[in-house]
This record gives sequence, structure tokens and C-alpha cells, in this order.
Amino acid sequence: MTEEEKRVIVVGGGASGLMAAGTAAGRGQRVTVLERNRKVGRKLRIAGKGRCNITNDTDIDDLLEHIPGNPKFLRTAFYRFGPRDAIAFFNDLGLPTKTERGGRVFPVSDDAEDVVTALLKFCRKSGVQFRNETPVKRVLSGAGRVSGVLTESGDAVLGDAVILAAGGASYPATGSQGDGYRMAAELGHTIVPIRPSLVPLETEETWPAEAQGLSLRNVALTALSPGGKKLYSELGELLFTHFGISGPLVLSASRHAEPGGKLVIDLKPGLTEEQLDARILRDFEKFHRREFGNALGDLLPSSLIPIIVRLSHIGMDTFVHNVTREQRQDLVRLLKNLILTVKKARPFSEAVTTAGGVSVKEIDPRTLESKIIPGLYFTGEVIDVDAYTGGYNLQIAWSTGHLAGESV
Repeated sequence: MTEEEKRVIVVGGGASGLMAAGTAAGRGQRVTVLERNRKVGRKLRIAGKGRCNITNDTDIDDLLEHIPGNPKFLRTAFYRFGPRDAIAFFNDLGLPTKTERGGRVFPVSDDAEDVVTALLKFCRKSGVQFRNETPVKRVLSGAGRVSGVLTESGDAVLGDAVILAAGGASYPATGSQGDGYRMAAELGHTIVPIRPSLVPLETEETWPAEAQGLSLRNVALTALSPGGKKLYSELGELLFTHFGISGPLVLSASRHAEPGGKLVIDLKPGLTEEQLDARILRDFEKFHRREFGNALGDLLPSSLIPIIVRLSHIGMDTFVHNVTREQRQDLVRLLKNLILTVKKARPFSEAVTTAGGVSVKEIDPRTLESKIIPGLYFTGEVIDVDAYTGGYNLQIAWSTGHLAGESV
């Protein structure tokens, strides 16, 4: 080992850990990755339903707008290694990518395994060593700085720097069991209370189960606090389930939704109330001989019709020419403000990511080194940062991994 060379231990072989390891090794450090699973990248292999939404093809300012969890802290990491850098990185490793709706970037193969393969190629080319099936119990320190780690089998692995890339608490079956939070806390770090984020929501109302499996595109969803304050609003896609609602819109809204708060669905966001009223009038004229329940087929999906009819308090068998103006206007307001009440978020096992984690106040944003114990670095989900859906969370992993790998 040369005078400049450091022994760097990376705890966790996920997205940020592999990026950090390969980057550090490429800069001449002697790097060992300790991974609790038999294979690295287990969570990455199932990302994006197995397709792996690598990043979002956007600029830094837009990227920061999609980070509800401490975006300013990530500014340096993003400028050092942003979305375009991530795309070029994977392309240079022989992984062609494609950009889809909303700027979402995927491998052309639509196979997350190819992303893991590319990262392993990057690490092995740089000389990274791997010790799989080696869970870490705690980070060791001495003389006021990091000295290595202790594995759960009692083996002390000594090092000059430790990059804690142990992940969050989401999808615990993949090995993300929140160990990083415990290890950081043992060294004196503050852990902002964690909670599942990008997760489906259970509702007090049971009618979503009647429309289970129905996916609605181009609808608007607004999340309100129990007191009525607007917390989130966006246009996109949602899915009705047996317990409530899911889908991209809901996952992002879950970052803000609170039990007892309201979820307001606008089924026709492209129309004003006046325009929607005129549209309904045209449909009623078209189906003037039909009963109300049979006159909504051009306006709504079939599985949603009986629900809307019931919530409108207009009799199913009322002929449309007997529907009053007031009833019609109430129907318009219902379609523009279909309200559900948040019961609770689904568990960590169904969450894409974790909100909360190691406080950013105790991490240097320029290097990702601990302000409490020198030689300790943090990456990815273990930090109190998180993003909406669309490739933004993986970009956090690449950016923080790259910055930590450079900094050691």
C-alpha cells in the first residue's frame, strides 16, 4: 500500500455503495465492499418492476424540485455527478439507455440485471474486492476517527475510511433492514425518525376495492393535511386497490400524506367545471332515453360508474332528462373533487424508499464525511434525503456514491 493509498471499507453493495466503491478504487484506493446478501445489488435488481429507472433526463434545477427531502444538501453532489453524467456513465460501460415519458431513463434492454452487471464491471475494472454474505455489526473508531468495522461473525476489518451505504428500511427482504441508522446512532449521529415513503396508501373509504385494478391516467391528485392545508398536487396516474390507492401519483403524494388527511382526485383536470358541465349535457342529450346509470359510459370507466352514481345521490334508474341542474352541478363537483381519507401508509415492505435517516446537519455536503467522526462517509438512503418517483432516488444514489468515492 502506497503512502497515499487508503484502505476503504464500503458497507453495503447497493446502488450508492457500488458507485462509491468503484469511484474510490478508480482513484487509487484499496476498496472492499462488505455485503450482507449472497449477491450485491439485490434491491437494484427489482427496481422499477425489474426495468430499473436509472435516472431522469433533466437539469439540476428541475431535479432539485423533485427532492422533497433536503434538496439543498444534495446540490454539490448533483453538480459533481448529475443525471447527464449518470447516463454517460452507463453508456460508457456498454449499457445503452432510452428516455421515456416524463424524462424517465431506462436501459434499452428493460432489464435491471444489466444495470447491476455494468456496475460490477465498473468495480472489478477498478480493483474493488467483495466480501458477500458479510453483515456488519458496527463501525469501529479509535483515536477520534474511524478504524474499521466489526462483522456480525466477530471479524474486525480494519480501514482508514468507512463509507456507510447500508440502505434504508424499505423492502427489508432485500437486506435493507435499517442497520445503517443503528450504526450511525452508535457513533453519536442524530437519526431523523424514519417512515415509509413512495408507498401505497390505505383509505378509510372502502369503495376503492370495488374498482380494484382500475388504472386512471391523466388525473390530478391533491393531498391535504387534516386541517385542509395543501401538501402536494400533481397530474399523473393512479391505481385503485383492495385497500385504497396506489400508482405513481399516490407514491409521490405519500411523502406528504398524513392519517386523517384528504386525497382529492380530479377525474377531469383538463376541463373546467363549466366545460365539464357542458360535456355532461352533451352526453345526456346523446343518451336522452337512458337511465342515469347507463348514460355515463362515454365519460367514465365502467367499474367506476356505479361508485360515482352512488356518491352522486342520483338514482341509478333516474332518466337523464329528469336530472336537475343542481344535481348535474353536484355531479360536476364530484368528478372534480372525488375525496378519499387517508387511513395510513402501507408498511416498509411495500415502500420504494425511506424518508428520514442520518441528519444532514451532521454531514459535510461537500464531501459527505461525518462532522462527528472523521473518516466516516454516508451515501444514499441512509441519509435523510429522498425524492419522488421518476428515477430521482437512484440519481441520489449515484450522486452521493460518486461524491463519497471521490472524497475518501
